[in-house]
Amino acid sequence: MQLPPSLRRNLPILDWATDYNRGTLTNDMLAAVIVTIMLIPQSLAYALLAGLPAEMGLYASILPLVAYAIFGTSRALAVGPVAVVSLMTAAAVGNLALQGTAEYALAAITLAFMSGAILLVMGIFRLGFLANFLSHPVIAGFITASGILIATSQLKHIAGVEAHGHNMVELLTSLAAHLADLNPITAVIGISTVAFLFWVRKGMKPLLLSLGLPPRLADTLTKAGPVFAVAATTLATWGFDLGARGVAIVGDVPKGLPPFSLPSFSPDLWGALFMSALLISIIGFVESVSVAQTLAIKKRQRIVPDQELIGLGTSNIAAALSGGYPVTGGFARSVVNYDAGAETPAAGAFTAIGILLAALFLTPLLFFLPKATLAATIIVAVLSLVDLSILRSTWNYSRVDFAAVATTIALTLLMGVEIGVSAGVILSILLFLYKTSRPHVAEVGLVPGTQHFRNILRHEVETHPEVVTLRIDESLYFANARFLEDYIYDRIACEEPIEHIVLLCSAVNEIDMSALESLEQINHRLQDLNIKLHLSEVKGPVMDKLKRSHLLDALSGEVFLSHYDAVCALTNHAEACDQQQSGDAAE
Repeated sequence: MQLPPSLRRNLPILDWATDYNRGTLTNDMLAAVIVTIMLIPQSLAYALLAGLPAEMGLYASILPLVAYAIFGTSRALAVGPVAVVSLMTAAAVGNLALQGTAEYALAAITLAFMSGAILLVMGIFRLGFLANFLSHPVIAGFITASGILIATSQLKHIAGVEAHGHNMVELLTSLAAHLADLNPITAVIGISTVAFLFWVRKGMKPLLLSLGLPPRLADTLTKAGPVFAVAATTLATWGFDLGARGVAIVGDVPKGLPPFSLPSFSPDLWGALFMSALLISIIGFVESVSVAQTLAIKKRQRIVPDQELIGLGTSNIAAALSGGYPVTGGFARSVVNYDAGAETPAAGAFTAIGILLAALFLTPLLFFLPKATLAATIIVAVLSLVDLSILRSTWNYSRVDFAAVATTIALTLLMGVEIGVSAGVILSILLFLYKTSRPHVAEVGLVPGTQHFRNILRHEVETHPEVVTLRIDESLYFANARFLEDYIYDRIACEEPIEHIVLLCSAVNEIDMSALESLEQINHRLQDLNIKLHLSEVKGPVMDKLKRSHLLDALSGEVFLSHYDAVCALTNHAEACDQQQSGDAAE
């Protein structure tokens, strides 16, 4: 039976499930096993990073994966808790100064529900394009700063001391004040685990291959490196009773199914969390779509950003209803999922089953797990996000972009993650407005022997003093309309016998109402100076809108199909132009 296209579009599971076969099932289940092994320690660690009970990390890795498998369009994206969103959750809920774990957890659940609702609304109204306004260098700068901030925040667990703070200054000051309380055993566990995990990333697979293990098995064992660290340090803590010697442990992790939970509907709480939920939604969506698109391109697949909003929205609502906190598509787990051979989102659903089994049967084994081990897991994971080369590349390419990136990094480190991400969003928008408010306008001339026009400052071209031809390299809208006016008025303020101004509009994709009024004003003022205004190479959609205005009726000049026709018609070289066109036709 042929399903309606709208149903397949809104439920992507109906698209890939129809072609599901035994081979795909085998690949998805194998990928699920590998990702599950990776996710168990990672989910626990990110929950602690968010300041939440460890089990909430597991809960946030079950139903959200199922929801995304139904509504998401990426074949490889793995949804769940991630470092940056966990840090943002800690900052948002921590600012409320709630008393007691229950209230803190309820606020995190509410935050997930609000984020899901925001994403769903954006998806329903197809607002995925809004993410395009976020500058990628600025977002890269924010993620880099967040990685540094997260790693610094985990040093207290590595050292076994109490330390608090939401920015780099507070964290380092607090760490320095408590350094005398350092627990040597905890420090040994933490530092050795960090060293082991870094070695796992670079040295474990070559070692296993040199021992004769098959590449697939060596890769799987390498991905299970964090599990080995968890098992070894947990056994050591239990065997030597290190908890009694000051080593902080996870303690009792309730086992069982994720509890059904409802968010708070308190207007005060919603008001306090709204901006945080909005920022988490935007950053989570940008990170998720970036990962999904990267992986989709590798297999010549495509994702639908607006449907991704629906997939992420339902995932966050599922997290809220099952005792979790905000989730998004994670880079590391998605890459592992892809490399492990996942072919469909069903791999995520199988991963959810694996996490569920862990929550049912394995949580008692985590009682003696040192928090230093989880901190080491976080540090190694987030340091891969740190990319300070973005500063060098933006400095070499664009000083404006560099200033925006550097400001975002500095504010995130010095003022905290919420101010940093807010600054990143605002700077992205201001950067867009700044660049487009000063469009590149080039005075062009005819390249001898051709019908092509180039910038008179860059090329040897033919010009005519009575005709000024200007190429506008940007759409015209409210932010740059006045700039074009000023540019033209400055250009005609000279002793040249200017009779015509021709605007070459081949790069103009849009003219809004403000720009239209500006063009009308330019036309009127030039007319008073006995200078005619002409347009050339106006695109069809732009011309359709101009025909609904009064500009074309009032235009002192003409609208030319090609810029070459305009120059030929407005200069004394029309005869030469005709001859050249005849010569071209003969050839």
